[in-house]
Amino acid sequence: MGDWFSALTTFEKSYWIIAAISSTIFVFVLITTFLVGDADGVDGDVDAEIESDTGIGFQFFTFKNLVAFFTIFSWAGISCINAGFGKGVTILISTLAGLAMMFVMATLIYYINKLVSSGTLKLENAVGNVGEVYLSIGPNRSKIGKVHVNVQGALRELDALADSNETLKTGTVVEVTDITGTGILIVQPINNTNYDKSTPLIANAK
Repeated sequence: MGDWFSALTTFEKSYWIIAAISSTIFVFVLITTFLVGDADGVDGDVDAEIESDTGIGFQFFTFKNLVAFFTIFSWAGISCINAGFGKGVTILISTLAGLAMMFVMATLIYYINKLVSSGTLKLENAVGNVGEVYLSIGPNRSKIGKVHVNVQGALRELDALADSNETLKTGTVVEVTDITGTGILIVQPINNTNYDKSTPLIANAK
């Protein structure tokens, strides 16, 4: 084993070292994720530091994604070396393969998080909360728009219809009065002169 490794070039050794380290971490992360959920010390906390983003969004640079990148990057590079490709082509192909894996991982995690969020969000908790129109809403429930409203302690962008004779334009302050059977908020404008926009919407959340 030692003679085999010593016979490798520095370029080849670099890929094998990255493969050994990243693959070990990747297997560890997979095992801890399936057995005990996200590992707080290895996954959750590190992701929070790298993402610098709270809430559910498309997170590209996370600990899991970076581990996946280096794992696929290294093994793709080793495959290219074994196939006789030059250094430039090997680096290009392995980098593209790693980025593709990061994108796949980020996409999977994004949609999994959306499913979890959808399963736990109770829209009825929005009733009575004050929000703000983000995309204009047609009069008399004629056109669906979007509002920003806090539900369960988080600011969310949700579909909404209006019980109003006028189009509710972007920036209009509204109150959620009901929820349709299909999960669309019913809103009505409130007197903007009686509402202090400097008051955080979070104060109105349930």
